[in-house]
Amino acid sequence: MATAARHTTARRTTAHPAEAPTPTGDPARPTAPVALGLALAVLATLVWSGSFVTSRALGDSVPPVQHAFWRWVVALAVVAPFGARRAWRQRALIRRHLGFVVLASLLGVTVYNTLVNQAGVTTPAANMGMIMAASPVLMALCERAGGVRLGVRRVAGLGVACAGVLLLVGGDGAAFSAGDLWMIAAACCFGSYSALLRRRPEGLDGVGFLFTTFLAGTVLLLPAHGVSLAVQGGFHPTPGTVWPLLYVGVASSAVAFFAWNKAVSLIGPSRAGAVYYLQPVCVALLSWTLLAEPTGWAQAGCMALILGGVVLGAGARR
Repeated sequence: MATAARHTTARRTTAHPAEAPTPTGDPARPTAPVALGLALAVLATLVWSGSFVTSRALGDSVPPVQHAFWRWVVALAVVAPFGARRAWRQRALIRRHLGFVVLASLLGVTVYNTLVNQAGVTTPAANMGMIMAASPVLMALCERAGGVRLGVRRVAGLGVACAGVLLLVGGDGAAFSAGDLWMIAAACCFGSYSALLRRRPEGLDGVGFLFTTFLAGTVLLLPAHGVSLAVQGGFHPTPGTVWPLLYVGVASSAVAFFAWNKAVSLIGPSRAGAVYYLQPVCVALLSWTLLAEPTGWAQAGCMALILGGVVLGAGARR
């Protein structure tokens, strides 16, 4: 009986080796992927902040659809050397998930940036950034609907940052125009696109996926681009139009979209969305510096509130 008990105890001991204490005593999640994800989300947010200023600056000289079309043509040229071959190798996988790829292209490439450019015709860049800050709320709601626990600190951080945005929009210096409706639609598109990234098919290469969505999104823009040329005419290439288009094509499209997609895959859309709240702060500072749009103490206080919410929400593990 004693021998049998000892054997039973030995079997129970060896049956669950994972229960043995780790050398650190805490099976904590690795911090390196989280730190990388946060850094990439910050990079994408900073670069995209400049694209809102660009959309505003080109609002009078380049028609919105043509702005979007040439942005993605430039982005395709940049990404093609790295992504075209990978996409070709995974063509069977892409065909199996063609619906997902087309939807991601439509939301993140074709529609989103066209709406942003359309808003830039009549809406100040600072307002554009503030309204886009609504998209993290949609990201968090979509992630929660998918069964992901957001945690108290992350929800609190989103709430604090959102309060700062609402105060910024409703406070001194913020006046809404008809173009803000375009930005609300753009925020919905981007939030949906970011939530959709969480469902990217397993095995689909990141750079290959980026090239495929850029290509599909540009093709989907072709009919609207043709209509714009026929109705509005083309724009005159000058340093004042070409350099901004190169910026949005290379930095805001190729670099920022790759960084954002990778960030979402590492830390999820809700935590990346908390970082995205930095955008109205960055846009307000850039628009004040480059476009001389007004910024006062009320905006500065709201920006501090937004930053506090980002630190609280993005730093929370759960």
